Amino acid sequence: MTTPVHVPHRHLGRCGLKVSALTLGAMTFGESETFMRGVTSSDEEARHVLDAALDAGIDTIDTANVYSEGRSEQLLGEWLQGRRDKVTLLTKCRFPIGFGTRTIGPHDQGLSRKHIVKACEDSLRRLRTDYIDLYQVHMQDRHVPIEETMRALDDLVRDGKVRYVGCSNYTGYRLTEALWSADKRGTVRFESMQIQWSLIVRDAERELLPAAKHFGMGVLVWSPLGRGFLSGKYQKGEAPPEGARLAAWKESYGAMNTDQNWAILDTVREVAKEISSTPAAVSLAYLLAHPECSSIIIGARNLDQLKDNIAALSVTLSADQVRRLDQVSRPRFGYPYDFIGMREPW
Repeated sequence: MTTPVHVPHRHLGRCGLKVSALTLGAMTFGESETFMRGVTSSDEEARHVLDAALDAGIDTIDTANVYSEGRSEQLLGEWLQGRRDKVTLLTKCRFPIGFGTRTIGPHDQGLSRKHIVKACEDSLRRLRTDYIDLYQVHMQDRHVPIEETMRALDDLVRDGKVRYVGCSNYTGYRLTEALWSADKRGTVRFESMQIQWSLIVRDAERELLPAAKHFGMGVLVWSPLGRGFLSGKYQKGEAPPEGARLAAWKESYGAMNTDQNWAILDTVREVAKEISSTPAAVSLAYLLAHPECSSIIIGARNLDQLKDNIAALSVTLSADQVRRLDQVSRPRFGYPYDFIGMREPW
């Protein structure tokens, strides 16, 4: 069934920050010469997508300093002039800008105090803002003591440059170590995690989602459509359509081209047909139905994709439809999770 579109807001875990249920991902903003080369939007199309998302009520925006080698942040800084206070702005640090295209210095990456502080100041300048609502570390860094990282983030909050901090691409034990360090030393803690989660990638359900629930952390979801695989544009036995992201990322498409993933997509299509919706909307609605999910990051490259993603907010899946989607996509987590799962949830 469908209901009128309304973009609700959800608390980001236990903290006071609220995010729209859909977050606009700006990874495709700006021409890139690195990993997003050939799959970004034109500046004109990106501006249309941003304006349309804001008009629709999506007021949370996620970017990173490395997206399009800083160009994503620059465009947002330019386009959000005069309406900065109306959006919740998220960005990240950890990786070097322009990796693969220039020589990387010893302090151009990582989660040391030196790099975190400089990366934040550079992002503030590109974004043309005095503060970042949620500053996220893009991936863990085993070369830097976690207490150094957390203390540097704490200083950014105390200086007013950052409101809240979060993490992305962490293992369960590294996440717990970070939370323990923050508690022990009285620094700010990670209030959220940004994770890859979709019907075809459910690995986060092994440890990260239970940890989020236990510690009261918000969950931001990236790649909710499996890099577009769940959009319905791909057909088994056929080459990816020209211009599609997985047409450019052939290695990723090869890894997704499995019998189980096609079975998942078949079930998604069946459910979409039952409720007169689309595969993309059904796939997003499945994640939104989970209480752990704070917001889903949608990376629309054009207005049609944005409209298709927003349609997920009008979709209500029945208990049977959720069960079917859950069953066809259920992963095997291995020991000790399968052993524990036979006796109690973990």
